[in-house]
Amino acid sequence: MDRIIGIDYGRKRAGVAVSDPLGIFASALDTVPAAKIIDYLKNYAENETITRFVVGYPMNLDNTPAEAASDVTVFLKNLSKAFPDIPVTLEDERFTSVLAHRAMIEGGMKKKDRRDKASADRISAAIILQGFLDRRSK
Repeated sequence: MDRIIGIDYGRKRAGVAVSDPLGIFASALDTVPAAKIIDYLKNYAENETITRFVVGYPMNLDNTPAEAASDVTVFLKNLSKAFPDIPVTLEDERFTSVLAHRAMIEGGMKKKDRRDKASADRISAAIILQGFLDRRSK
């Protein structure tokens, strides 16, 4: 089945989300150590057809790349080497962490569990992917 993968890449961890086969809904999938994200995606691609990657790109409020953008740029080079035939779309990831924390609160997640940054990374990846899916459907 065709899937679109959303990625919230960070220096330590990468949140991963996946679309449903119709490309309507994004679901948080996993949080992976940043050093293992390419291997994780290769394993995932053995069982599912990935049609696109949507990667969060860190931007400042003045629309300039944030400090973390250089890490994402290195990741993008590695991603395109590993998956040369799969297109990549960059998605502005401003405020996704805030939205992820709000979603955890509204979802009833306990304060102790909300401190787990891996949960926020997964949810951020889903927010990044869902933003892309929503715009594409219009």
